[in-house]
Amino acid sequence: LAGLAPSAQARAAGAPVEADLGGIRAGELRTVAWRGKPVWILHRTPEMIAALSNHDGLLADAQSRQTSQQPDDCRNAARSIQPEWLVCVGICTHLGCSPTLRPETGGDLGPQWPGGFFCPCHGSKFDLAGRVFKNVPAPSNLEIPPYRYVTPTQLMIGEETKA
Repeated sequence: LAGLAPSAQARAAGAPVEADLGGIRAGELRTVAWRGKPVWILHRTPEMIAALSNHDGLLADAQSRQTSQQPDDCRNAARSIQPEWLVCVGICTHLGCSPTLRPETGGDLGPQWPGGFFCPCHGSKFDLAGRVFKNVPAPSNLEIPPYRYVTPTQLMIGEETKA
């Protein structure tokens, strides 16, 4: 039976990773790797947080009803444990491209664009909580990985908050 256990390399590939929030300025996006995927950590400004409730009508799943996309403690308008921090997998749910952060409102993405993530491959749009807009190719919100706070400035991505 021991031969059926995953190798040390396989266990390490799925291991949790630590991320330091210190030094990430408000409005700044950092990327860490977890399980071979880019995980974004966005330090949202108070304005970004306030804007999250202003465009629910434009979103396909504003209430994050698809429960497999985020841990229970992230099923809220900010899709996070603490509103000022968004932690999400930076892979478009359409065909796996990597969207870009477009925090500015309006502009070439239209007058109703509230800021968020734009996937240049096929035009999918996500808000600053990773929620997908209606009528774009992506079928669902960006994935929120399990994570927990080790300290106020240290995250453990790949482990959920212990109850």
